[in-house]
Amino acid sequence: MSDKTKSSSDLYDTPVITTHLPPREKRTKMLQALLDMDPDLSFDDPLENDMVLNMGPSHPATHGVLRILLRLDGETIVSALPELGYLHRGYEKIAENETYHEFITHTDRLDYLQPLHNNVAYILAVEKLLGIEAPPRAQYIRTLLSELARISSHLVAFGVMAMDVGAMTLLLWCFREREKIHDIFDLVVGARFTTSFTRIGGIAQDIQDDGIAAIRAFIEQFPERQLEAERLVSRNRIFYDRCRNTGVISAEDALAIGLTGPNLRGSGVPLDLRRDNPYMVYDQLDFDVITESEGDSLARYYVRLKEMEESLKIIRQCLEKLPEGSVHAHEPKKVLPRKERIYTRMEELIHDFMIVNFGVNPPEGEVYHAVESAKGQLGFHIVSRGEGHPWRLKIRSPSFCNLQALPQLLKGHLLSDILAILGSLDPVMGEADK
Repeated sequence: MSDKTKSSSDLYDTPVITTHLPPREKRTKMLQALLDMDPDLSFDDPLENDMVLNMGPSHPATHGVLRILLRLDGETIVSALPELGYLHRGYEKIAENETYHEFITHTDRLDYLQPLHNNVAYILAVEKLLGIEAPPRAQYIRTLLSELARISSHLVAFGVMAMDVGAMTLLLWCFREREKIHDIFDLVVGARFTTSFTRIGGIAQDIQDDGIAAIRAFIEQFPERQLEAERLVSRNRIFYDRCRNTGVISAEDALAIGLTGPNLRGSGVPLDLRRDNPYMVYDQLDFDVITESEGDSLARYYVRLKEMEESLKIIRQCLEKLPEGSVHAHEPKKVLPRKERIYTRMEELIHDFMIVNFGVNPPEGEVYHAVESAKGQLGFHIVSRGEGHPWRLKIRSPSFCNLQALPQLLKGHLLSDILAILGSLDPVMGEADK
């Protein structure tokens, strides 16, 4: 652990800042919480002062929809307090007023760098509530596309983290490869960005031969492009020095705070839901769980870099093992029937009308299902009263949980280290402020 970074268990007792307070009262309470983090702080020289500085919020399409209240001694961070709440989305409440099928489109807008992963996580929770399962071919296609989405998300994390410390070229190279993945989504799904591809009991449509050919072409050329990008920054002295020993967090503290995904595995904890609590077809695939022991910003960067290689392995296996068959479960009262059956059979026409207008009617109860997204554990907790829409829906978004580590990661570092540390956490505010 760096000399600049100290473990501060007292940060876990920081007062929760309520976003429903009047503006003046809210500002006062936040400032007091920041000052209370180090009540014994004193200065030998009466001419020295600590300063309270606001960082953000800024542009809504960046990490800037995050406000960090900083207490500084010169350029050294004495304490930091993050505040969320600048997107005003309210997705969890929106879910209570829409059918299970209608809410699929909203999951695209959570972590908008990996919409397919969000679709899959939500639908798996709904299917668990309904007691149904998608056919094997649909499961393989879901897995394959989820791993493409993971690579796409990691490319943005890779490029943006490098840009945050001054390496602009890498961002352009990463976005070039990401655009190739979006071209595949356009071919397979029919949309480049907000896909809404997963359906209750299956997927929107089957993957065609041209889509499979495009995926094969991408995974054949990507390793060379990845190596080219890695060589650009991994041995760059500026990038290395700005990331090494910054934002260090131990395995124990990472678990206590609730970090998941690459941020947790960067501290040496080999926790991955794909292996430890397998879903879809991950238990039939061979891949490694990547960990690094240092727990700093550089370790989190290396984990994401190597995870892209593991995703390529998973995609190759999915293509080789892709079975034939239907991509929709035969559950007429729970799964939207195909159009050709709606136009030719009265029963399917009635089921389609009831599902679209009133939603499926799951049993009363509650379920929770989580997946290993690119950011960490993404879970949906659904409470049902037997109606066509959730009575309550709670999203366990990894970016929201990972940002809890900021006060500990930033303390003792310089002001210039903030961007490197924040970039290494790879938060997306669309799912953090929900």
